Amino acid sequence: FPMAATDPQVLALAAQVTESREQDIPQLLLKLKGILSSPSLGCEESNKIKQDVYDYGLTQYCLLVLKRDHSQLPGAWATAAQLAEILSHCCVGLEVKEDPEEFYKKFLPSAIDSLLVLGKRLQARFIRAIKGKEKQDFLHWFQIVTDAICWLFGGHIQLAACVLQNDRFLQLLITDDVETAIIMMSVLHNILRINSFALLQIEEETLHSVLDELVYKLSSTTNPAVGSAATKLLLLVAKCCKQLVQLFTARYKGLKRLLNEQWTGKGFDREVNQLLDLLHLEQSTGKGEMQKQYQAACIIQAAWRGFQTRKRLKKLPRAVITLQRSFRAKREQELQHLTKQKEEEALKLQMQLQRQRAMRLFHERQFALLEVVHASQVNKYMQEMEEKSALTIQRFWRGYRARRIFHQQKQSLKEHKAAVIIQRAVCRFLEKRRRRRPLSPWKKPKGLTDEQRLALQQKVDDYIKLHPASQMSEEMSKELHMQAQAKLAQFLLRSRLDQRAAQRREALLAQVNTDVELLMNVPGLAEAAEKDLGAFVSRSLPIATKARQNHNTMLKYTSWPWWKKLGDEFMEDDVIPDDAINTELETLFIGGRK
Repeated sequence: FPMAATDPQVLALAAQVTESREQDIPQLLLKLKGILSSPSLGCEESNKIKQDVYDYGLTQYCLLVLKRDHSQLPGAWATAAQLAEILSHCCVGLEVKEDPEEFYKKFLPSAIDSLLVLGKRLQARFIRAIKGKEKQDFLHWFQIVTDAICWLFGGHIQLAACVLQNDRFLQLLITDDVETAIIMMSVLHNILRINSFALLQIEEETLHSVLDELVYKLSSTTNPAVGSAATKLLLLVAKCCKQLVQLFTARYKGLKRLLNEQWTGKGFDREVNQLLDLLHLEQSTGKGEMQKQYQAACIIQAAWRGFQTRKRLKKLPRAVITLQRSFRAKREQELQHLTKQKEEEALKLQMQLQRQRAMRLFHERQFALLEVVHASQVNKYMQEMEEKSALTIQRFWRGYRARRIFHQQKQSLKEHKAAVIIQRAVCRFLEKRRRRRPLSPWKKPKGLTDEQRLALQQKVDDYIKLHPASQMSEEMSKELHMQAQAKLAQFLLRSRLDQRAAQRREALLAQVNTDVELLMNVPGLAEAAEKDLGAFVSRSLPIATKARQNHNTMLKYTSWPWWKKLGDEFMEDDVIPDDAINTELETLFIGGRK
């Protein structure tokens, strides 16, 4: 902080801003308006207060607040407009001696850019507003911001060219709204009045865009206020910069006719006549047909450029909205990810604490049981507990391994079943196709000629000579015939048995596939409903009744005390032996089939 005497109000406000929360800073900065507008202050005292405000960083705070989302500020856009006014008043009349380059080349251009951005947002909301009171408020705040811009470059003349060169100023000027367009043309009028050579200090493309927009407003609107403002601006440009009159006559050759036909007798004839006189001095009296065509082409080009610029500017908010939406979505995903990580860590910690608490309770219970058990039975008790623990671990491990193997084989079982279904369908299709194929008509073989018959008979005689037939008695022939008949009967019987076995095997495979499919699609115990039990109940009432009796018998048998299971002499008459129970259980049905 500076060592010189500082205004106590500024010092107290700086302390409050430093110690306050971020959302309370805009309301605190509004107190600067009362400090700067105090009637007891002289010129030197006011400049001293502005220097203190800058040295204590309050001006920088105003600039940072203007760069934020103004809809989230306390007081919203009214606070933003007042802060813009305070920022301009703090900068005008301020002479920075320490590091002036930072103030004049970085801080002031950044302030101009922030004020233009704020003006653009207020203009957009004014155009979208529907209610009359809301539109008046936005227009009032927009007027305050533009006045702050004019006040700022009025105190620092070098900022006039900076304002014209800024792309947002051109976006504010290019609008179809009458009120905001008039306000922006008044801002341009103030710029030219303060710095008449400002248009010559900017780029040629920017200069052409500004002049194109002014000419477009004259050609596209019939509002006298807009026409008067645009005409006065063009007249001021022509008077301030004589070399730009040549640009008017060369670039906008239809401007003279436009002023004569459309804007004569609208209430500002003096300005129109002065502009026409200036154009007459630069433009020759005789115009040929080519000059008229060139003039019409220039008007068309100006209108087209204005249309293209508007079209391009209308697409900018969509891109900004898309970028903001993607940024918010990404930030929301990051927040959800962080929240999920925190919840998982909290759950892990809670599970660990519960596990430790359960282990501690288990050990306490074990110690209590060991105190109750007799010393001679401790080893036996510990051995039983170890066996039970081992059995529990083995049971869980076998269950886990069986489930893992089943899930690994589930896909292969589905593929095998699909292959079987496809093969069965193909076999049926081929069988149907074979049955539908018509039998070829019998054709009588062609007879042999005499030469073919003699040649065939010669071949038969030669074969008989080379392979003489063995002599066989009639008894041996009959015995050989009986052996052949016995083997044929045995083959037919074996083939019939094989066919029955194959049919039974196919039936068993179909039953197994059906049961496997039923077991694979069965829901878990947590999701099972009463209607799911019907798939495992037999459709035959006697069999279902017998199965229910066997089940009840088994439950009753398992609930017996140990001393009832020592021998048959303790069994009741209505209890079925184990062999009978096993025999009966083998006839249970699954899904309606044995």
